[in-house]
Amino acid sequence: MDAETVDDLLTRDRRSERPALEDATGREFDYHWFCTSTWKAGNFLRHSGVRNGVSVGVVGDSPFALLAFFGTALLEATTRFDPPTSLADEADFRTLVAPVDDLERYDVPQGAQRVGYGTQPERPDVHHFDAGLWSENPSFPPLSIDPETPLLSDGERTVSHGDVVTAASAVADEYELDEDTRVAVAGALSDHRAVTAGLIAPLLAGGTIVLLDEGTVADRADVAVGGDGDLERIDLERVPL
Repeated sequence: MDAETVDDLLTRDRRSERPALEDATGREFDYHWFCTSTWKAGNFLRHSGVRNGVSVGVVGDSPFALLAFFGTALLEATTRFDPPTSLADEADFRTLVAPVDDLERYDVPQGAQRVGYGTQPERPDVHHFDAGLWSENPSFPPLSIDPETPLLSDGERTVSHGDVVTAASAVADEYELDEDTRVAVAGALSDHRAVTAGLIAPLLAGGTIVLLDEGTVADRADVAVGGDGDLERIDLERVPL
């Protein structure tokens, strides 16, 4: 498909019953669920101050972590996967999304919001992503994101929507990804190339993202980003990013 920014992958016409995501337990989520849940995530994170010009830390590689990333992208903010625990001096850091049990490990700037997923937070100042997500509006206003808008940061380098989508298109072409391709994700999402090849490229092709559980790679996917085993590997060194 033709796309310039990540929001182009999450439009209303992309909703279907084809699988977009499979979690580590083997549970499948279709494109209708994925698009609608991402819109909900964006609406929820907006309440935490996520907007253009701020950064969001996302910890983990569960479906909730992915929804936080894509919801952040819709709000034109920048995601930093698996950020360092010391973030107090990061002036643009606005929100941390992490498993509830991990939140206390992070020192965030004054005024930054903590959003927990997985279990019910005990602290009243922690937002519960799971509950908030499902109660949110399942629609999102039309977008016109500039391709130069920052999408990902690792603390040293930032890449834009346009950079990532262009690189993902090259990956999809080189590895002939299509609607039937299942891409297993084993690479660390703190690597921009792993996000590009493991998340954006399969969505661009209309395929399926497969989140790995150790020992199940060969049975569940066609090609992999990172990890070990006999599957064909997408070479991150060849991702033009």
